Amino acid sequence: MNIIFLGPPGAGKGTQAQRICDALNIPQISTGDMLRRAMKEGTETGLKAKSYIDAGQLVPDEVIIDLVKERLAQDDCKNGYILDGFPRTVPQAEALSAFADIDSVIELAVEDQVLVDRLSGRRVCVNCGATYHISTLNGKTVCEKCGESLIQRNDDNAETVLSRLQVYHAQTAPLIGYYTEKGLLHAVKGDQGIDNTFAAIMDILGAKA
Repeated sequence: MNIIFLGPPGAGKGTQAQRICDALNIPQISTGDMLRRAMKEGTETGLKAKSYIDAGQLVPDEVIIDLVKERLAQDDCKNGYILDGFPRTVPQAEALSAFADIDSVIELAVEDQVLVDRLSGRRVCVNCGATYHISTLNGKTVCEKCGESLIQRNDDNAETVLSRLQVYHAQTAPLIGYYTEKGLLHAVKGDQGIDNTFAAIMDILGAKA
C-alpha cells in the first residue's frame, strides 16, 4: 500500500506514520532521511544534492524527485511505503505520478490554534531531549528523567509556529485540491488522541488496527 501523509507541523504525522509502518511492515520515507542516506552512500543523485547543500543552496525539485524515484525502486518498498514530507507542491505530485501509484493520501487535520497551543507549550530537556508539555508539568522546570533544565525551542514560540503554519497552508492547500480531485484524499482529525487517530487511519486503509 503506497501512502502519502499530509499535515501541518505538530499534527502528529511522525508518530502516526511510525505506528502505521510497524503495523503494515512498510518503510516510512522522508526527504531528509533520503538526502542523508543518498549522500552517505555516494549515489550520483546524492552527490548532486550534496553539492547544493555544501554551497548553502536549496536542493532543486528535480534532484529531490530523482532521490524519491531511486528510493522507491529499492526492495523494501515493494510492498508499500509512507511518503512523509513529499510531495510538497503540485508540480512534485505530478512528477511523482509518473513513477508511483499512490493508493491513499491521509491528511491529518488539526486547527491552527490547537497546534499553536500544542507546540508553544512544548518544553524540551537540554540534556536528554525528553519532551513535555506545560499542561502536565505543573510548574516544574526540570526534566523528570535526568534533572536538567527544560527549555522552549526557538521554533516552538507562538509567532514562529504561526509563521510555519502559514507556509504549510500556502504550499499544501493546492495539494489537497489536487488529491481530492483524484479521489485519493482522506482527512482524519488529528486531535482525537493518538490511539483514536491511529484507528481512524487504519480504518480508511482497510487494515486492522
